[in-house]
Amino acid sequence: MRAMRYSLLALVAAALAVHCGAAAIQMEHRRSPYVGAIAVDASNGRVLFSDSADRECYPASCTKLMTARLLLKAVAEGKLSPDDRIVQSKRSAREEPSRIGLLPGESMSIDEALKSLMLKSANDIAVAIAECIGGSVEVFVGMMNDEARRLGMDDTTFASPNGLPPPRGSKRGFDRSSAADLAKLGVAIVKEQPNILEYTKLPFATVTGSKGVAVPISNHNNLLNKDYRGWRRDVKVPEVDGLKTGYIDAGGSSVVVTGTRSGKRAIVVVVGSASAQERDQNASRMIIDALGAIAW
Repeated sequence: MRAMRYSLLALVAAALAVHCGAAAIQMEHRRSPYVGAIAVDASNGRVLFSDSADRECYPASCTKLMTARLLLKAVAEGKLSPDDRIVQSKRSAREEPSRIGLLPGESMSIDEALKSLMLKSANDIAVAIAECIGGSVEVFVGMMNDEARRLGMDDTTFASPNGLPPPRGSKRGFDRSSAADLAKLGVAIVKEQPNILEYTKLPFATVTGSKGVAVPISNHNNLLNKDYRGWRRDVKVPEVDGLKTGYIDAGGSSVVVTGTRSGKRAIVVVVGSASAQERDQNASRMIIDALGAIAW
């Protein structure tokens, strides 16, 4: 019995060691006050501030910026009509929250899909967009990585259209990037697809959910100049009009934020914060400083 007890203790110790090792690996992508941060002039990508900006991060829902970029490109290039519909499939309907919750076969307009993606951060709609453009999620992810290479995002490898962690038992890895690479993506979007800001600046919107029911959605970006009961006012920056937040447990809280002052635009990226509060406080200070520097 004593030998068995010691064997069981050894197994528990080994399991704890494996768990702690995994936790240590995950903590490389989540820390206080952040894993990496950068501020750039959006007109030319000039770096205004950088701190560990090339360090690997898990971008989580900031990944959806690339999904939105490819959707806007498909429309601009005539591959999709603005009147086309994004159809929910069985696969997209199975995605974890946040989601809109359309049933398989139901659809929404491209306009509503962009609102769902940028405000609600809807994981199901991100997959539905991927299937619409690429024919499959796997082909679309390849398109995401091709576009990342074209933009010089050499430290980025996308694995999904929505930034969710890989399902348990899946061979798929995490989406991986860096603050510097996400800044490159942000610069490309605001220069080439500024109409995305018409979505990312919205504090609230309404989209059509399952069975035609109106679904109110709100923006996750706490830096926007929006106000309602319970909203955190300490991090609001009036000039901010985008872009995207992200969070997964393994990668912490991240944000790609942009704002404009006196006709000058800055982009700030903070990735891997241990909490949304730390992320927002640092991003708020950085975007204020960045706008002050380029508007001078």
